[in-house]
Amino acid sequence: MAETIHVRGEGGQIIEMGLPLPEPIADRLTKGLLRQVNADGSPHSGAAVEWTDPAGQERGSALTEGRTPRPDKTARKAEWVGWAVGVHGLDPEKADGMTKGDLMELPEHPAPATAGGQGRPGRPSEDADKSEWISYAVSQGLVSAEDAANYTKDDLIEMTE
Repeated sequence: MAETIHVRGEGGQIIEMGLPLPEPIADRLTKGLLRQVNADGSPHSGAAVEWTDPAGQERGSALTEGRTPRPDKTARKAEWVGWAVGVHGLDPEKADGMTKGDLMELPEHPAPATAGGQGRPGRPSEDADKSEWISYAVSQGLVSAEDAANYTKDDLIEMTE
């Protein structure tokens, strides 16, 4: 039996995909435009699946301790987009619209959010964008960036109180 994974598409549908993934799907998964999920649609909590594209090149996430490592300078733009989404909590479409050079200029770790004067240092104000709340929750070690993206802004605010 062929190995499969479940992916949440851009429209929210859950799709079972056989491995190896087609290159366009692998790129969208790497960029964070698609998310690997469990069969029931819940966030995938297991190890990231390594897959091979039809040309035989290995693809996949090299997650270490729940953190996405910074790609090598020679990495494809899709890997830099995935890193910016995973580490900095950028919107996948916004990150994909940036140049590879702009993505490479992002710091290794996200800068702490500006202090909102609400308990913990660096905690964003409640009217801050969801991306700031994702970065803050990740920086506090409460959740991975991939999982944080699946929460609502209100959920993120509540979990960081």
